[in-house]
Amino acid sequence: MAQDIVPIELGLPQGDVVTLWAPRWREDGEEWEAFLGHEEDLYAFPDSARLAAFVRTAAEHDLDDHPAWHVVPALSAVELNPDEDHQFDLVGVPELVAEPPDTWTINELADIVEIARSLADVCELDKVHEVLDSADGFAVLDQGTLAFSGKDGQKRWNELCKVVVDRWDEVLDAIDGVVTSPEVAADAVATAEAELAEALDTDEEEGAEASELDDVEAVEDEELGFWGEIGIDPIRIITSQGEHYSLRCYLEDDPVFLGSEGKIDVFSSPRALARFLADADSVEHNDLTRVATWPKVTEKATAGELTVEVDEENTYVLAGLDADLAAGPSEVDPVQLDLAEELLVDAAVWAGDKTVEETLQPSERLGWMVSFVLQPSPNRLPPSPPFDAEVEAWQGLVESFEERLRTH
Repeated sequence: MAQDIVPIELGLPQGDVVTLWAPRWREDGEEWEAFLGHEEDLYAFPDSARLAAFVRTAAEHDLDDHPAWHVVPALSAVELNPDEDHQFDLVGVPELVAEPPDTWTINELADIVEIARSLADVCELDKVHEVLDSADGFAVLDQGTLAFSGKDGQKRWNELCKVVVDRWDEVLDAIDGVVTSPEVAADAVATAEAELAEALDTDEEEGAEASELDDVEAVEDEELGFWGEIGIDPIRIITSQGEHYSLRCYLEDDPVFLGSEGKIDVFSSPRALARFLADADSVEHNDLTRVATWPKVTEKATAGELTVEVDEENTYVLAGLDADLAAGPSEVDPVQLDLAEELLVDAAVWAGDKTVEETLQPSERLGWMVSFVLQPSPNRLPPSPPFDAEVEAWQGLVESFEERLRTH
């Protein structure tokens, strides 16, 4: 696909439609954003074949002066088919918010709200902004689950859900109302449909010719996934400052993070991390370039095919642990503490800082308490309150870690 023009799918009341989106770009000192369309109309089509036919034959539209437009008419209908990361089910939002506000629900909703606001900006849909501004939750979706945690967070989520129930139809009607599907030449559509059919036949032939060994490898790859296959893990860190995403791997048991000079590059969402990885200049100088499989990450990111998904065992919750420690060992979740200790130790080892290792020695008060929680034994005397010293030491480690985060 052209560097800055991507095909997207919108789930609307009239059905799923595909169009083109040019995310914000700078030209002549000004910032622009656009969709395929003309004047007050947003051009969208029922499938990529008709989209391909249009871009090859259209005489006038709002993207024809985009610096990357010259690439688009030469793309195949297959290349103009939106990938999963660029499919936005707007009509499914009421069903989506009926789910618990976990990471996946919030990330998907954040993507939908982002594209809805972009459509509102470009197509001058004031009603969309009015609805999305009527609940604070829409503005903090990029902060992840932390924004919807606790009593205040639950209230924020409930207010968002109420707006969706009461007013989401207004958003759908506003966007649906500007969509139009221009007529396209039948022969151009037929050519594009033939390309799609040929690609489908090729896929089927390659599948039929696959050997039993290939099938086994495919199963193994599916189980591992892309990140497991290359040995680099996306990680999610929840601190008092918010939710952060980054990468980490191990080289001969030594931790290595996305970052440099002891600073970990972190991002507010998986999508923001993927965008950063697609920028060759941004990732040129970071410690993960030492990893043999690193080029696979940048290649996939540059192609717009990189999906950042974090496994549960790579989610680290630092927020709230100090309060749990203050209440005593019985109030501390050992799994949460174990993961938090792992993260603090890894970051310190990578940065060449011995403070964490020294503070967590069993001979130290905090180290003794952590050891007691993680390795319980009826023969060990429990730490005795008050736990002010332990909490102060823990907060110091967390604050030092937070200072290592280089937020983008």
